[in-house]
Amino acid sequence: MKLEKISLLFLLLVLPAIMYNYLTKGYNNFIKLEVVGGADYIIDNFSFINQDNETINNDSLNGSIYVANFFFTSCPSICPIMTRNMSYVQDKLSAFPNIRFLSHTVDPTNDTPEKLNGYVDLMQGKNISINLSNWDFVTGNKDKLYKMAASYFVNASVDSLAPGGFLHSEYFILVDKQGRVRSGIDKNGNVVGAYDGTNEVQMKDLINDINVLMAEYKRPLKNDKD
Repeated sequence: MKLEKISLLFLLLVLPAIMYNYLTKGYNNFIKLEVVGGADYIIDNFSFINQDNETINNDSLNGSIYVANFFFTSCPSICPIMTRNMSYVQDKLSAFPNIRFLSHTVDPTNDTPEKLNGYVDLMQGKNISINLSNWDFVTGNKDKLYKMAASYFVNASVDSLAPGGFLHSEYFILVDKQGRVRSGIDKNGNVVGAYDGTNEVQMKDLINDINVLMAEYKRPLKNDKD
């Protein structure tokens, strides 16, 4: 009985004070995601065309957190898996329409806007949900697309020995509102860098890290207070 009274007093008197102190400090103690490439690193400027022939560039995504990846429409191996997993992430974050998704082709000669639209239709026909209101499939100049991959710290190249003739990373890249590549820390304390788009467990890690990143923007971090 005495323990129950102490617990009740804690709930009535101490806990409200703790919560008030937390809510009025103006900062939180969330772990800040790493900035990949160094604190001052920002991705390259870019300008591509999406499935609807609309220009998608840095300005289009300015002020948005987004997830990027690389694929091609005739990919015979991992691309449909990656698209399914990106769809999973989009669905889980559907309450936050300002989160964007950007899929770059590595085969722009073949992947015209019409082909990109056809790929979307094909995936949707396989019960893979794709909401184009915040997910763009883009094409453009091959050299600029491959340079963009390097800017994200992933690879994209022509390779006659690779399935479909192209070598591209399976990783998803998380980009913040300032155009910085962001990443969480794994259980061993290592910077993740990017998220394996073929791995469902890492998709959950990505979603968790996006939530952490959104929290950073809601309140300044304690370490940033000064």
